[in-house]
Amino acid sequence: MTTAAALSRYADLPALIGLMEGDEKHTEAAHSTLDVVWVLYDRVLAVTPDTAEAPDRDRFLLSKGHGPAAFYAVLAAKGFLDVPTLRSWAAFDSPLGHHPDRVLVPGAEIGSGSLGHGLPLGLGTALGLRAQRIRRPDGAEPRVVVLVGDRELHEGSNHEAIAVAGRMGADNLTVVAVDNASSGHGWPGGIGARFGVEGWEARDVSGRDHDALYEALTRPHAGRPLAVVARVRP
Repeated sequence: MTTAAALSRYADLPALIGLMEGDEKHTEAAHSTLDVVWVLYDRVLAVTPDTAEAPDRDRFLLSKGHGPAAFYAVLAAKGFLDVPTLRSWAAFDSPLGHHPDRVLVPGAEIGSGSLGHGLPLGLGTALGLRAQRIRRPDGAEPRVVVLVGDRELHEGSNHEAIAVAGRMGADNLTVVAVDNASSGHGWPGGIGARFGVEGWEARDVSGRDHDALYEALTRPHAGRPLAVVARVRP
């Protein structure tokens, strides 16, 4: 039997995704997020299988919850899921559905798939952590990272959250907007401009460049929430 220890590298992710057989329906959506999710769990987020319930953990909210195969693969590579579980993907009795379920999937912070919910939930989580004054032993504030798609940003609930987060200076909140040119109406000035006008720090990088993603996600942005636009256009 294949073990998680044997499939724990970025190079192993295609093999892990390959274990999930059947009608996926959102293959492109899954692969567009692969590099971002890997960099987050491999180099950025302060969360492990052992700390997945710790109050001071970083939180990752997959708002772009349709086509979660990449998310499941990264969770398996990092030890949150047993690799053999991937083979049961979308089966009747499997915890791994076509949309993640937070009560069934270890490491999943929200149930997602209905687009437009993740960013408001992320803002509420970030503000809740701040109100509780939760800190890690090193004094760092837990971070909330939300992954959204460019077309998902058409949902009005996102714009309410963007406006509120900027005005409240929620700098423990990060949004990664995966731009795969699926937006029906486009974004004059680019997606980052929509966040910037509301007081966010906006950064634009290649969504396939791991070092660029890491730098954009970790460079300080005190007093302002962070939006990283990850370009994965064809």
